[in-house]
Amino acid sequence: MPAPGTSSGRIRPIRLLQLNAFVGLLDRFAMPPMLLAIAHDLGAPPSAIVQAAGAYFLAYGLCQPLWGVVSDWLGLVRTMRIALVCAGIASLVAGFALTPLTLGIARGVGGAFFGAAYPAGIVYVGDTVPADRRQQELTRLMVGVALGTALASVGAGIVAQVFTWRATFLATGLTALALAVALRLLVEPPRTRSHRNPAAPFLLVARSRTTLFVLGLAFVEGAVLLGTLTLLPAAIEAAGATTALAGGIAAIYGVAVLVSAGVVGPLSRRLHPSRLIAVGAVSALAACLLLALSRDAGTAVVVTLLLGLAWGSMHSSLQTWATEVLPAARATVVSLFAGALFCGSALAALAVAELADTGQYRTVFLLAGTLSLPLGVAAVWGRVRWRRPE
Repeated sequence: MPAPGTSSGRIRPIRLLQLNAFVGLLDRFAMPPMLLAIAHDLGAPPSAIVQAAGAYFLAYGLCQPLWGVVSDWLGLVRTMRIALVCAGIASLVAGFALTPLTLGIARGVGGAFFGAAYPAGIVYVGDTVPADRRQQELTRLMVGVALGTALASVGAGIVAQVFTWRATFLATGLTALALAVALRLLVEPPRTRSHRNPAAPFLLVARSRTTLFVLGLAFVEGAVLLGTLTLLPAAIEAAGATTALAGGIAAIYGVAVLVSAGVVGPLSRRLHPSRLIAVGAVSALAACLLLALSRDAGTAVVVTLLLGLAWGSMHSSLQTWATEVLPAARATVVSLFAGALFCGSALAALAVAELADTGQYRTVFLLAGTLSLPLGVAAVWGRVRWRRPE
């Protein structure tokens, strides 16, 4: 039997995990560019479709703690495959939805199950890759994240305009089902975490101050990075850009993540993670301050590049930390990390919704920049002090 972390076929495990990340991110970011097209086709107000999109993110975040326990019980590969099958079916149902309610239910179910796939891939790397190479492999995993985000930002809107929005959901659904079959080539790592009491891993997390600290950092990072990225297209449009131009600029973020992943990966073996976190925090601060000053197309391009660098350096470092901080409950910690990230993003969006509706983007991005400074200081300080458990 192949060693853990190896594939029984010719495809390297990281390639399968990159595909897993690609499909999950493609589905996650495909709906925002199609909101108006869906509303027009279903004869519904845009707010109803926004609520359907919100159901996806809400279910994605809230189900994270559940998947950490399930993956410890069923195994990581089996969890990914089952989740992809269910998520794929949900996407197919969304593609045939005739009402906003049906669409919202299908997207909510899809978010719940897609929420298992990518975090399980992160845990897989944590379980099968030595600590000294872990961040490099997690950074390589971001290639799938970058490509999925970029293709969704550009492709979904084009497909909706030229063909139909339904084609995008049908494509992501079929791709998820195909990937569920392909993941049979991925070897299940040995189960080193067994909890007779489902609450046991959560109790371990609650008793670990460092773990709670890392989860808190993830929450604030979600508010700063994902919150800024979510509002970026609307801010660009408010400054006079077309929808197509705004979507194209947002897609540059995916390219920036791809490039930064190629740079940060090798650097992670030579630089202490705290330095990478510092680079990311400074990049995030610069991006927010630039947006507060100007939201023209040229500035927005620079901002997307800075956000991509922040994600590739700071987020990958915090994500790696999450896989190491409490090995006895790794799956649960990673799931809670993802949940905290998305909850931070969602709550930030709610907090600034009124400011965004009235076009006060300068204030919004100044607030994000204000958060990024203590985030960077706290994360650097914490990572410098922390020592990996033996």
